[in-house]
Amino acid sequence: MNIQQQFNLTGNETGYWFVSANGRLWLPNGEVPVGCAREFGFTNQLAQPIGEWNGQIAWLICHEIKNAMSSIRPLLNSTDPSLFNMAGRAVQLAEFYRSHKYCGYCGHEMYLSNTEWCCMCDHCKERYYPQISPSIIVAIRHNNRILLAKHVRHNQDNLYTVLAGFTEIGETMETAVEREVFEESKIKIKNIRYVGSQPWPFPNSLMMAYLADYDSGDIVVDKNELIEANWYHYTQLPKIPEYGTIARRLIEDTIVLCREYDEFGEN
Repeated sequence: MNIQQQFNLTGNETGYWFVSANGRLWLPNGEVPVGCAREFGFTNQLAQPIGEWNGQIAWLICHEIKNAMSSIRPLLNSTDPSLFNMAGRAVQLAEFYRSHKYCGYCGHEMYLSNTEWCCMCDHCKERYYPQISPSIIVAIRHNNRILLAKHVRHNQDNLYTVLAGFTEIGETMETAVEREVFEESKIKIKNIRYVGSQPWPFPNSLMMAYLADYDSGDIVVDKNELIEANWYHYTQLPKIPEYGTIARRLIEDTIVLCREYDEFGEN
């Protein structure tokens, strides 16, 4: 797309309005507002087109509406996944702009490029780009069972999900899968295969999703990361992630493989 700099709204602009601050979004009635800028009191607000959604311009306004901001997680349930992705772009750009007002090398004020997503320093010519942290997420099958874990961060929700973690310097994605699984559960895996990816703006990840099969070892959890982890028969699963998440897709894909194992034997 043609990236444009921020400018003051006249009030006549129309489109979808992504109002973001502190990693959150303004979602009146649980939806991204659409309409004329004047309707929402956005006249003279600083805004930037960040793409197009549903045939209309997607506008970013870096602003907090007091007591009205919320997580973008509800948008995971949208019938169109691109809405969640656009909201993620808005949230990440808003945070990027907030944290890059001044150059980290020389301290001078920065400005936005009008050709790419970056902040530029007119003094030392340094460029800064939004950080994207690649991470892996993997569902592991052992015959007709799937490995699910309760993560420390999900303890209050009583949610069980697959294993995940960030890649490290010098690693391939597949090496990261093997390492994270072994570090968190002490089991070894095989037959790693790529499934897909999902932008995950909490705050700035790109989740690379994999399936794998159990190879060897007994589960011993890393208590710094996990509360517990166990093998679950596909018909007796605990509370798992909601639809729309890449984790849920991996679990659903593994359930299919578990059923095939019960019907046809090893697969």
